[in-house]
Amino acid sequence: MTAATPDASPPAVPYGTPEAPRIAVRGEARLEVDPEIARIGITVAARGRDRRSALDDLTRRNAGILDLVKSYGDAVERLETGAFSITPELTKHGRGERVRTYHGSVRVTAELTDFTALGELTTRLADLDLTRVDGPWWALRPDSPAHREARKKAVREAVQRAREYAEALGTTLSALVELADIGAESAPPAYPQAPGRMRSAAFAGAAEDTPAPLDLEPQRQRVHAQINARFTMVPPQL
Repeated sequence: MTAATPDASPPAVPYGTPEAPRIAVRGEARLEVDPEIARIGITVAARGRDRRSALDDLTRRNAGILDLVKSYGDAVERLETGAFSITPELTKHGRGERVRTYHGSVRVTAELTDFTALGELTTRLADLDLTRVDGPWWALRPDSPAHREARKKAVREAVQRAREYAEALGTTLSALVELADIGAESAPPAYPQAPGRMRSAAFAGAAEDTPAPLDLEPQRQRVHAQINARFTMVPPQL
């Protein structure tokens, strides 16, 4: 007895008929817009001959970093603490495992919307002892109006393209049959995040005077939208 095998063949593409010919087109839009947010990574380090002194020093430095970032108020949209570590460094010579010193670090991520404050904050952070600053990484919010505008532009482009095909046949469009995002019928593709310009700084000591703020030029963001559209048209007289 053989079990019935399910029909795994893909569904047929919906072709048109002589009475209702179909046009299938792709609409695409690419926009370049200013970023809405900027992220920076802050790593503060500490050293000590014993674990407690390294931890106390790291706690003090981390508190100073958080207070400085929070002092910018509404310019900072998000502040998060990431990785934390206390690592012993063993002596290279001698018998047995003897700890020479302890190294500690804390990773903090800040997200800002005021790019003028960003340059000043980045400079002040980079001027602190044993502090590293990475970034900025520019980005748009997930609900940015730029994404909506790109989708609308892709739809308009698809309609215009279909009309041009119909006009080339001496006829007009009659109805929209289907409108779908590219890959809507299957697993969505993974798009990598647009990279930003990355700068890093690490200093052994702070300067006597506050340095001039860095001039950070926001990186334009690229927004891409694609759709598939199918239309029916009035039968042309070929």
